[in-house]
Formats: sequence, C-alpha cells, structure tokens
Amino acid sequence: MTIETMDQLPAQRDPAPKMDVQALLERIATLEQRVAELEQSPAQGIEDRLAMVVFSGDLDKAIASLIIATGAASMGLEVSMFFTFWGLGVVKKRKVYSGKNLIEQGFTAMLPAGTGQLGLSQMNFFGAGAQIIRKLMNDHAVSSVEEFFDLARELGVRMIVCDMSRELLGVCDEELIDGLEFGGVAAFVGDAARSKITLFI
Repeated sequence: MTIETMDQLPAQRDPAPKMDVQALLERIATLEQRVAELEQSPAQGIEDRLAMVVFSGDLDKAIASLIIATGAASMGLEVSMFFTFWGLGVVKKRKVYSGKNLIEQGFTAMLPAGTGQLGLSQMNFFGAGAQIIRKLMNDHAVSSVEEFFDLARELGVRMIVCDMSRELLGVCDEELIDGLEFGGVAAFVGDAARSKITLFI
C-alpha cells in the first residue's frame, strides 16, 4: 500500500466512552423504588367528590348540572356546585331593584330570577322552547328542574354562590334562595383539589 492510498483511508474514530454501569444501576434502583411507592399509595388526597362550576344560566344546562349532581350524590359522592356569573339565575328566587344603582338595576331587569325564568341555550324561541322542554319532561315522567333542585338539597349537595359574581351583578341576599353558602374561588378550588371529578357547565 502506497503512502498516497493510506492518506485516502478514513480516519479512525475515538473509541466510545465507557459507560458508568454502577451509576446506571443506581438510577434504575431509584426509579424502581419510586414506582413501588406510587403503586402503594395511588391518588393521594383524592376523595369520592364531585366539584362543579355552574357558569350557565340556561335551562337545559341547569337541568344537566342538577341531574349529574343528584346522580353523583345518590352514588355516595360528596357534591359541591359553585354558581357563578349567569349561573346565579339558577339560585335566585325573585328580583329586587331597591338600593341598586342604574347598572345593577339593568342587570336585574335583564337576567332571569329563578329556574322558572330560564331559557334554552338553543331554540329558545322567546321562551317557547323552554316550555316545550318542560312539557316533554312531564310527558316522559322526568322530574322538573325544580324537583331536581329540591332533591339535590335533600341529598346534601353543597351549593356555593360566588361572592365576586354576586357583587358585580348587584345580586342581593334577598334575591337568593335561602340556605346557600357564599364563597370565592378558593372555596371551589379547595373542593376541586380533592375531587375525583370536576365539571364546568
């Protein structure tokens, strides 16, 4: 072989760095121990709870939220419903105008007060759609939204009214159904952090 052909051969690569077998074995042992710990105590802090935000003031969504809440409570879950913004219409019983400024009176006039005034999210047709849904529920022996609401309370469903939403929309205590709790986002997050199921409706 000439010197010229030797120059054309590819340069030899440096040998691969030696693997630190002992360090690798230690890492594997650490991972195995961590997996074993997780298998022995899965889902720490998670309880048989359902935490739900009721953001909507639509009749169909109120029905869905109450059906889920009563169903979960009947199955033994602790259920909390956090009513915020338009969801406050579900837990109102009447409208009060006295003692409010002009904007608050406008919200009071425009927003529903109680389940009897809720419209559908689709095909409401100025309230006719809501009446049709109520008739269909009655014809098929399905409990009304009011009956589901009463059942939820009988089953111990926790109902929390958002303080911030109540203040922004000018909703006073006299407008709300009796026996409700009041709280902020911490009340919902506290329940949600321990819940198997969280929903936003």
